[in-house]
Amino acid sequence: MAEADDGSAFPGVELTGPQRIVPGGAREPVNLAKFHAPEIVFGPGSLAELGHCALRVGARRPFLVTDPGLIEAGWLDEALGHLRAAGLRPVVWHGVTPNPKDHEIEAAYGEYADSAADVIIGLGGGSCIDAAKGVAILSGNGGRILAYEGVDKVVHPIPPTVMVPSTSGTGADVSQFAVVTDTANHIKITIISRTLVPEISIIDPRLLITMPEWLTAATGLDALTHAVESYVSRAHNPLTDNHALHAVRLITEHLRRSVERPRLAGPRLGMAQGALEAGVAFTNAILGATHAMSHQVGGLLDAPHGVVNGVLLPHVIRFNAAADPERFVPLAAAAGIRDAGRMPAAEVAALLADRVRELADAVGVPRGLSALGVTDRDVRRLAGNTMRDACLTTNPRDASQSDIEALFRAAL
Repeated sequence: MAEADDGSAFPGVELTGPQRIVPGGAREPVNLAKFHAPEIVFGPGSLAELGHCALRVGARRPFLVTDPGLIEAGWLDEALGHLRAAGLRPVVWHGVTPNPKDHEIEAAYGEYADSAADVIIGLGGGSCIDAAKGVAILSGNGGRILAYEGVDKVVHPIPPTVMVPSTSGTGADVSQFAVVTDTANHIKITIISRTLVPEISIIDPRLLITMPEWLTAATGLDALTHAVESYVSRAHNPLTDNHALHAVRLITEHLRRSVERPRLAGPRLGMAQGALEAGVAFTNAILGATHAMSHQVGGLLDAPHGVVNGVLLPHVIRFNAAADPERFVPLAAAAGIRDAGRMPAAEVAALLADRVRELADAVGVPRGLSALGVTDRDVRRLAGNTMRDACLTTNPRDASQSDIEALFRAAL
């Protein structure tokens, strides 16, 4: 690269921190890429590191949030064994249901405070991990959990958190998100704060083998949605792009086999890594209309989040690509669509939407929201709530309420 006369490596541009001076003296902001991720311990058997990880972040009496399914599968007993072997005295809370509820989190926090616990551990799927984050929020900030809806409302430090995901898809174990069900209004609220990125995420693919088939499919499609939406997000950057594209490749290659052959190591490893990479992509690039819409269906009907994403994603791809299809070409190539770079971008984006739908069909996801209980009478309410969801902010195409209503009707 030729150097500028002033010695800068950027000819004609003087870099000045958050601003730069371009020819003519005008100032423009410098594009900064921020990338936040926890320490990651990855691989079969990594659950054995739980005690040491908890100790390293200051645990003496860790508070472990889980659910009855993890207890039945035997993973809680193994986790407790590792914690006790490290000299810790864990407290267990297992009153979490899918799509964690506001009152569940507040009850868990009451138990946390009464037990004088310290480090918070989430063992399970996204619901357990989001509930654990909710306990941490209340411990450091007080009040009611619903008060923290939105971006950067968690202003005070929270206790250290260690997360152990048992599903391959939610990305909650590496993200700055927590999603909570508002039971009075039947909606989901999204809490986004850098403080919610865990200190450590322990990803042991062994835990994935005890997922039921439907959950493998749902969480896998959730991870695929994270990857696609983060790649086209207004907030994407080169650091998130590579993770998003690799996640698309891993998930489209391994999801179907992980459903059909749940005990095979290869597909489970592929899905664990794909979910991880999609998670670190979306926590830094944020998401889009699919998630903004999906949250509302989940809040209204307590429907599985990943299943709703699998229904909505093809429709949102087509909607966004109608404005600018070029960004979808690398995604299509990552998804295995041959000659993606040799066809018109609009055609490629349509093929990608079809490929997502084909994968959803292959793993047993319904073709429409009506199969989940959504009716045309719900559409206006769902769309109105979508317009207030933080994830819509980074969707690559502006969307009005009538646009969102049309998307919901197309997906019925």
